[in-house]
Amino acid sequence: MKNIKPLLSVFVLTGVIGLGAVSAGAQGVVSKVELDRSGYCHLKFPAIQARTLASAHPVLKDPASGDIIDFYGPCDHDPLGKEEIWAQKLAQRFRMMIGRE
Repeated sequence: MKNIKPLLSVFVLTGVIGLGAVSAGAQGVVSKVELDRSGYCHLKFPAIQARTLASAHPVLKDPASGDIIDFYGPCDHDPLGKEEIWAQKLAQRFRMMIGRE
């Protein structure tokens, strides 16, 4: 019985770590490198699909498409958050303005 408790705790800890890895992948982050202990990171994640930018539920592109955002900023940056949606909408408008000239 004494040997089962440490073994069980190892399995529980492994499961929790595994769930953390799955949830990080679900956010769409391809690469995350913490640059210092203040919470500043270098993130790489796919861009948001243009047709879903204005929707209530934006969707990231497939990472294999090659349309990857190279982001330097807070480690808790959400690739589908309000700030990222705003930035990608702004970039899309800028590309449309450049295309008219």
